Amino acid sequence: MSYLTILVAEEAGIRTVTLNRPDRRNAMTPEMQQELIAAFEEAAVGSCRVVVLKGAGDAFCSGLDLSVLRSMNDKPAADHGADAERIATLFRKLYELSKPTIAAVHGPAVAGGTALATLCDFTLAVPAAKFGYTEARIGFVPAIVSAYLALQVGDKRARDLLLTGRFFDAEEAHRLGLVNEVVQPDALDVRVQSLANSLVANSPQSQAATKRLLAAQNKAWLDAAIAHAKEANAQARETADFREGIAAFLEKRKPVWSK
Repeated sequence: MSYLTILVAEEAGIRTVTLNRPDRRNAMTPEMQQELIAAFEEAAVGSCRVVVLKGAGDAFCSGLDLSVLRSMNDKPAADHGADAERIATLFRKLYELSKPTIAAVHGPAVAGGTALATLCDFTLAVPAAKFGYTEARIGFVPAIVSAYLALQVGDKRARDLLLTGRFFDAEEAHRLGLVNEVVQPDALDVRVQSLANSLVANSPQSQAATKRLLAAQNKAWLDAAIAHAKEANAQARETADFREGIAAFLEKRKPVWSK
């Protein structure tokens, strides 16, 4: 399959998927989301043993593209539902991929970019990497990622990150358990390669069975949580605060929230 927004390469059992919109800081569009889903589906049935996810240019992923944000206020409800379904599918495909996954985070990973980075089995980040579930800042609801975040860091910490929408660095992400290792920039590629090689050396059947087991343990809870999250995601796009938040963000002003 040919891709327009990502690069896919494979060597020695390691499949590297690179977000490739460096001029837009690898901001996600529906097209990129669909291509990532396809790339993960290919990896699941292909011969690769490990998947590495990275970003081209200075950023890992800056979240949704401005062009997508601009169009949101004019979309009908059915389109909002389709958007929520696509995002949910992308995150679930990555989280439950049968092959081990590694995120190499060399720069900012914001909103949906934070989700992509931290839903991998292994997240390696440089000290200057920046993370944040920033949806509350624009009147949106970080609905779908909230289910995974609660599993990863617990309810209290999830509430902190989601309700404040604050940014946090790689060291804090490591303390929270969202990042496995903090690696110096000049050593990141080498460390990712070393980790990938060690995973390739293990039994692929054992790794796949382990990932299926872990996914099965959380399946019932995730099924229910994501069903609620998709509904909340779509509904949030219909609110006055969301419309105001998007407008304020695009106009580079402070939002005036409804009471």
